[in-house]
Amino acid sequence: MINSPISKISLGKREFLVKRDDLIDPYLAGNKYRKLYSLLNAPSNALNKIISYGGTQSNAMLAIAAMCKRKNWEFVYYTKPVSLSLKEQEGGNYFHSLSLGMRHVEIQEELYRDFISSLRLNLDERTFVIDQGGADKSARDGLEALASEIREANLDCKSLATPSGTGTTALYLALALPEYKVYTTPCVGNGEYLREQMSALCEIPQNLIIIEPDKKWHFAKPYPEFFDVYSKLKEEGIEFDLLYAPAMWLSLINHTKEKILYIHSGGVSGNESMLKRYKRKFNL
Repeated sequence: MINSPISKISLGKREFLVKRDDLIDPYLAGNKYRKLYSLLNAPSNALNKIISYGGTQSNAMLAIAAMCKRKNWEFVYYTKPVSLSLKEQEGGNYFHSLSLGMRHVEIQEELYRDFISSLRLNLDERTFVIDQGGADKSARDGLEALASEIREANLDCKSLATPSGTGTTALYLALALPEYKVYTTPCVGNGEYLREQMSALCEIPQNLIIIEPDKKWHFAKPYPEFFDVYSKLKEEGIEFDLLYAPAMWLSLINHTKEKILYIHSGGVSGNESMLKRYKRKFNL
């Protein structure tokens, strides 16, 4: 396991610390590296096939593709039907995942939900299913390793922050570091949806604080506020993803005051396609 460094950054006249999990690997970085910790440390002959599903610009998809390439495992990824324009793109997470050997299978929208529910039926012992976004109890080992790194750093702050899709990272980090306050904000759906996702894994600890955004952000939609905070952070020397990080940073600026360690969850490979959307929409 690579021990990622810690940097300092300023935003809104405040100093923050940043755990640089984005520097671990070009594709297998951030919270996806932590979530896949158990599989990365498994012997290559323990499995021969990984199955997953979700969106076509998913950071988890790209991380799994990179892991399977490294392990020489087959990777099959299921999605709803995708556009021809996406298939023709020569960049972005979908393009890079295919380049790493991912086999993409489209399922008709009316059949998708039932098909995904049946993925674990009749699996052989060398095939493993990873749920959308890497939400799995096996992710706990990697987050406990991250918690050990944070303790060893002996920092002068006792608050952490990480954005949430399924909430897996925030949940297991809070459980592993009960002496810390762990902030998160829902980037997919609202707080109620996030609590449901977390509760499916285990009971939510009291030190995990969910900050509801001041504004309803639709996932993956470009917002000028997101680009503004992204640009300010990049000027400070660190690039963050445009899907999750801006909502978390805005929540921290508006709802916290103490010194905070932000866990960089990676995902910057997706900025290649997101920045094109921002340029088209806002004439940047």
